[in-house]
Amino acid sequence: MGTYEDVFRASTEDPEAFWLKAAEGIDWEVAPRRALDASGAPFYRWFPDGRLNVCFNALDRHVEAGRGEQPALVYDSPVTETQRTYTYAQLRDEVAAFAGALAQLGVGRGDRVVIYMPMVAEAAIAMLACARIGAVHSVVFGGFAPHELAVRIDDAAPKVVVSASCGIEGKRVIAYKPLLDQAIELAVHKPEKSVILQRPQQRAELGPDDLDWADLIADAPPADCVPVAATDPLYILYTSGTTGKPKGVVRDCGGYAVALHWSMGAVYDIGPGETMFTGSDVGWVVGHSYIVYAPLLAGATTVLYEGKPVGTPDAGQFWRVAAEHKVKTMFTAPTAFRAIRKQDPKGELTADYDLSGLRYLFLAGERLDPETYHWASNLLNIPVIDHWWQTETGWPIVANPVGIEAAPVKPGSPTRPLPGWDVHVLNAAGEPVPAGVDGAIVVKLPLPPGSLPTLWNDDDRFIASYLSAFDGYYLTGDSGHLDADGYVFVMGRTDDVINVAGHRLSTGSMEETLAAHPDVAECAVIGVADALKGQVPRGLVVLKAGTHRKPGEVEAELVQLVRDRIGAVASLKDVAIVPALPKTRSGKILRKTMRGIADGHDEPIPSTVDDPAVIEALRPVLRRADHTP
Repeated sequence: MGTYEDVFRASTEDPEAFWLKAAEGIDWEVAPRRALDASGAPFYRWFPDGRLNVCFNALDRHVEAGRGEQPALVYDSPVTETQRTYTYAQLRDEVAAFAGALAQLGVGRGDRVVIYMPMVAEAAIAMLACARIGAVHSVVFGGFAPHELAVRIDDAAPKVVVSASCGIEGKRVIAYKPLLDQAIELAVHKPEKSVILQRPQQRAELGPDDLDWADLIADAPPADCVPVAATDPLYILYTSGTTGKPKGVVRDCGGYAVALHWSMGAVYDIGPGETMFTGSDVGWVVGHSYIVYAPLLAGATTVLYEGKPVGTPDAGQFWRVAAEHKVKTMFTAPTAFRAIRKQDPKGELTADYDLSGLRYLFLAGERLDPETYHWASNLLNIPVIDHWWQTETGWPIVANPVGIEAAPVKPGSPTRPLPGWDVHVLNAAGEPVPAGVDGAIVVKLPLPPGSLPTLWNDDDRFIASYLSAFDGYYLTGDSGHLDADGYVFVMGRTDDVINVAGHRLSTGSMEETLAAHPDVAECAVIGVADALKGQVPRGLVVLKAGTHRKPGEVEAELVQLVRDRIGAVASLKDVAIVPALPKTRSGKILRKTMRGIADGHDEPIPSTVDDPAVIEALRPVLRRADHTP
C-alpha cells in the first residue's frame, strides 16, 4: 500500500479517487462512478450511484469464488460447552433460509427488525438475513432491561423482533422471553411478530404472536439477495446520549462495506482464510463491525464467542480460543485483559496453549492504561495495539495500521489518524491548539465512508449533537491532544456519557431513573476511575425532607431500580445518601469537580460554587476507595 504518509496524503488530497479505488474491493450490481455526493452537506452520501447487497459480499461471492468450504464463522461457547463451525456455503444457506422466513412474514426492503439475542450464531445469521433482503436491523444488547428495549422498539418501529428463549451469564441462565414480553407491553409500537430461538438450557412458552425459529425456517424458501442503493440504511445501532433518549446511529450499506473491507487489510492485517477473534458482543458496534461484517467481507474466518474472558472455567479462555482456532488477530477491550491479569497476574495460563500463530492484539473501547499495555506486551511478545473509535464512526479513527506500515508505539496513545480521518484539536473558540495542549478532538468534514450519515429520524439532533460546536467539523465528544509527531492522545469524554468496560452509558439516563424514586429529591451520577472497568458510575442522592428509612434500604432500592430500568450493564452498585449536592450559583451541579475529587485529584473549589462547605463535606464520600463492584 506504500508508506503510511503516502496513503494518508492520498486519502486527504483526493478522497474521491482514494475511496473509489477502495470500492473495487467490493462486488457491485452497479459500480459507483462517483465517490461522494456533497450536494446536501452536511448530510454527505458515499457512492450515491452504486447498488449492491452487503450479504452477497459477505457470503455468496466467496462461495462463487470457490471457497465455500472455508470456515466462515466459528461459534465457541464455553458456557454451554458447545462449538460449531459454519463454512461459507453453510452460513450462506442458513442465512438464506432465515431471510426467506422473514420475507414470508412480510419483511422487505426498508422494514426494521429488532434483534435482542445472546451471543449465539443465530444473532449473526439474523443480521445477515436482514441485509440479504434489504431490511434494516437494529440489534439491542441482551443485557438491557425491558424499559431500554421498549425505548428502542418505539424509535425503530420494527415489523418483527427476533429473540431467544434465554441467555447465559456465567453459570446463570437468564430468561429473555419475559423481558421481551415486558418490553413490548411497555412500548407504544407493537411489532407484528416475535421470532424466538428456543435454546435447550431453557425453553420459552410462546404466545399468539410468537413464532419458533426452527418451525419458521423449516418450510421457508431460501431468499435471494436484494440489491439496494449504497446509501440505503443497513442498520440502526443505538448509543447513549446525554439525555435519556438514545441516539439511533444509521449505517449505510455501500460506505460501510467499502470502509470495513479496506480496514481489514490496512488496520488488522487480515486477509482471506485468516482468522480474527473479536471478544465483544454483537449488541455493540465492535461486534457489528469486527465479529460479523468486516471479517466476512474480507473472506476471513471470524470467531463468535459466548462467555466471559475469565471464570469459564478460568482466565485462559481467550488463550484457548486463539490456540484452537488458529487466531492471527485478537481484538477486545482493555477491561478483558485487566480481568485476566487480576485472576492470572503472571500470565501462567498462556503456557498451556500454543499461541505461536497469534500476531497482533488490538484493544479498544476505552483508554488503554500503560500498565495493562506493558503487561500484555511483555506476556505475549507481539504488537499490542491501542486504537480509538466510536459507535458513530463504525471503524477506527486512530490506530497503528500494521497492514500499511507499523509505527513505533507510544503507551497512552492509539497512534495516528487513519487514512480518511482528518483529525484536529481545537480550543473553545474553534482555533487549533499547539502540540501537547488539550482541547476538543474533532474530525474535518466530510467524514469518510462507513461513518454515520445521520441519526434515525432525527436530522436535527444529528447536527446538534455532532456538527454544531465547530463549523465544518464533527465533534467526537472526547478531549485530548496531538503531540509533535502527530500521535493522538485521548484523555476522556467531554460530556456525561461514561465508559464502563467498553460500554458507553448515559449518566443522564441513570439520573432520570434515580430521580423517579419517591424518596429522592435530587441526584447526580458521575463516572469514577476503576481499576478493572475503566469507569464505574457512582450515585449521589439527596433525600426529600422528612424521609426516615433504615440505613441502606433506599440505597438498595435505587441500585435495583437502575438494574430494572437500564440493566445490569449499568453496573451502578454504589449509591451514597448525601445532605446536599455542590452547585454553581446558577444551580448547575458541579459534576466535573466531583469526578476530579473521586479520582483522587486535589480539585480546587470553583469560583462559581454557591456553597464551598458542601464540597468540603462531600470530599470524604467521593474519595472512598471501596466503590469497585
